[in-house]
This record gives sequence, C-alpha cells and structure tokens, in this order.
Amino acid sequence: MRVLGVVSASAALALGAAGNALACSIGDFSATAKCDGGKGVIVVTDVDRSGTSAHISLFLENNGVEKLVGEQDVRGSAQGASVTFAEDWQPAATYRIHVKAGGTLVDEDIKPNLTTPATACTPATPSTPASPSQSASPTPSDSASASSPATPAPTPSAAQSSTAAAAAPASNAPSAAAGQSNLAETGADSHTGLIAGIAAALVVVGGGAVFFGLRRRGADSGR
Repeated sequence: MRVLGVVSASAALALGAAGNALACSIGDFSATAKCDGGKGVIVVTDVDRSGTSAHISLFLENNGVEKLVGEQDVRGSAQGASVTFAEDWQPAATYRIHVKAGGTLVDEDIKPNLTTPATACTPATPSTPASPSQSASPTPSDSASASSPATPAPTPSAAQSSTAAAAAPASNAPSAAAGQSNLAETGADSHTGLIAGIAAALVVVGGGAVFFGLRRRGADSGR
C-alpha cells in the first residue's frame, strides 16, 4: 500500500508539472514592429503549445492618452501562430498589447510595451522599365537618313530648261559685233575721216583731169 501511494503521488506531481508546462502564460506572447511593402505593421506571435484561444488588443499610447488600434484572436501552437495589425506606425511610437486567454488564465499586458524603430518605413520604389519607344528609337544618324529622302537627279528636260534659263540673261547683253556695227552706223569709227579726205581728193583730181581734157580738146578743134 505504501508503495502504491508513493507511485500515485509521483504520477500526480508529474501530471501537474506537465499541465503547468502546457498551460497558457503571458510569456508565450511577443510583439514586434515591422515593415511590409513600405508600410508599417505590428505582428503578435503566440507559441502556446496548449492551443488556448487568446484575444489580443493593441493600444497606441500618446502622452498618457491611449487609443485602441485593433483587436484580433489567435490560437497558439508549438511552431508559433501570428496575427498582424496593419498599423502604419510612426518612429519611436509606444504601443501597449493586452492579452486575455483561458478566461482568467491570462489577463495582462506584454512587457515591456512595444517601441517602434527610430526610422520610418520607406515606400518601395518600383523600377521603371524602358518604354518600347525609347528602346526602339533609332540613332540620330539613322533617323536623319530616314527622314531626309535622297534628292532625285534632274531629268534632261529639267537640265536643259535650267541651262536655257541661265543663258537667257546673257542674250540681253550687247554682243561685240553689235557694238561694232553701232559704232560704224554712228560714225564713231576712227577711219571715217580718212576715207572722206581721200574721197574729196579724188573728186578734185578727177575734176582737174576733166578740165584739162576739155581744154585740150577745144585747142585741137581750133586748129
């Protein structure tokens, strides 16, 4: 009987210790402030192996004034179960997290209060891919050669017309022959006076010859 009593007491103590080890406690809960996609979040994790359902309340403390941010339920596990509060926290802000689980088994705050990092979350900047128009744009030399078409060679008729047009102004200028004829007609030639003198001398010589001839003929007839 004494031996059975000792065994029973030992079993009771072992079961009690196992029950206490599996019981939910405030030490099973932890909280952290993180960044998710450039925005702040607060994550509460429960590692209670007993799987006791717990109610989490999140409060923002500001100069002694509390504001309820949100409430969620969580059921812990050995691997840890988490709930996330989408709270875009400010740097160095203080949050109080209250846990209530198993009726009156747990009814207290996570200690110490959660203080957020001193640096705010930075929004993620997506990389801007190059637009198809920019990647496919031709080089300046290619675009210049493509935009300016080659000048077609002038046709023979166009070349003749341009030659005739270029020669047209020259026809209006007086030619050398025309200048000489004009000078001859106006008497501006330097040989005109000489010719006139020779002609006058010939007239005088001819007249004298005629005169002497007539006198000689008259003398012959008188004889």
